[in-house]
Amino acid sequence: MTDLPLVAILRGLRPDAAETVGLALVEAGFRIIEVPLNSPEPFRSIEILAKAMPGDVLVGAGTVLDPQQVDGIRDIGGKLIVMPHADPDVIRRAKEHRMICTPGVATPTEAFAALKAGADAIKIFPAEAIPPAVVRAWRAVLPKETIVLPVGGIKPDNMKPYIDAGANGFGLGSALFTPSMTVQEIGRNARAFASAWKDLRAS
Repeated sequence: MTDLPLVAILRGLRPDAAETVGLALVEAGFRIIEVPLNSPEPFRSIEILAKAMPGDVLVGAGTVLDPQQVDGIRDIGGKLIVMPHADPDVIRRAKEHRMICTPGVATPTEAFAALKAGADAIKIFPAEAIPPAVVRAWRAVLPKETIVLPVGGIKPDNMKPYIDAGANGFGLGSALFTPSMTVQEIGRNARAFASAWKDLRAS
């Protein structure tokens, strides 16, 4: 989260492309990679990434819906649990395994409940329905140390209003990766996001 707090969401990734795609992202500066569990053979892709990526890369799963899935992800080397919702049982299981957990929230009530259950960060989802003005309002009441990550519809050219509102980083989906993209396209997208983030933080 320090140098480039952008989460690569690789929905639809196939195991045979996992290492190549992962290395393209790492080369662009990414250090957080998520494979949603509604991808083809997601556990295999996560296992490949966990073994192939450098040690400072956080690899894990998204769209995690129940505690048993958390166990399976831990067993293959995943260290990150991302959720579209804020199920306290999933959060607590992740923390029992000392994994990083980022649940999805859409209201302050959900956000506070997730933090109480042990969430390491909150995923504001879907960001398309939660504009920067709302994020700013949340920021006024959330604990100052809360890591806030908007997810959904984020592109290099619409990050600034969220950063100004208090976002600490972002989850990036189809603007970064789709299964139909070439590795070259993914690399270009990753570099564009990384450059936009660094420029915005420097301004």
